[in-house]
Amino acid sequence: MVAAGQPVWTYLASNWPEIRSQLAQHIVLSVVAVGVGLVVSVPLGVIAWRFRAVRSPILGATSALYVIPSLALFVLLGPLTGFEASYLTAEIALVSYTLLILVWNTAAGLAAVPEDARDAARAMGFSPSASLVRVELPLALPYVFAGLRVAMATVIGLVTVTALIGLGGVGQQFTYGFNTAYESPIVVGLVLSVALAAVADLLLVGVERLALPWGRATGHRRPRGAR
Repeated sequence: MVAAGQPVWTYLASNWPEIRSQLAQHIVLSVVAVGVGLVVSVPLGVIAWRFRAVRSPILGATSALYVIPSLALFVLLGPLTGFEASYLTAEIALVSYTLLILVWNTAAGLAAVPEDARDAARAMGFSPSASLVRVELPLALPYVFAGLRVAMATVIGLVTVTALIGLGGVGQQFTYGFNTAYESPIVVGLVLSVALAAVADLLLVGVERLALPWGRATGHRRPRGAR
């Protein structure tokens, strides 16, 4: 970092290689967390929707993880992962904050599938598993994408907190700015975090439109939580 006192644009130009590295770290931490969260959450969402007996325990457990303060979670995970200031600690914490959003949206999407679609799948001879994979999950995807967008925005914001354990991506700009009473890095970190969230949201919107052309063609109403 350069000495304090430079205006934002001069500071950004002078420190761009380091800031670019932090931005790349921010992207990796965010994408890995949401990707792993999706892989874990979709099966849990299916189970929560299909089996009422375990729905409350699953949603209760993911809710409990969601409300734990991030710094406290890092401290709790440290003894389990062997080192608080590690990618593994950060990713486990970040993934835990995606689970409630993605599990809930997956279950809600499956619950919103029209019964006529299930009847048609049965009439075509689909087994329950085949109906789930080929009919119900595709129809639930708008809800899953809505959850992905919320989860991605949430994680991008939370990644900045991992600066407290030596990671944090552009969140490291916040800690540097606060420690030196220097506004430029704080502004840079804030603008890049917001820009990253906006770009990620636009990319997910584009992927959703490519993956769900029927929704665009028929103008289906978007699920709650989508923008």
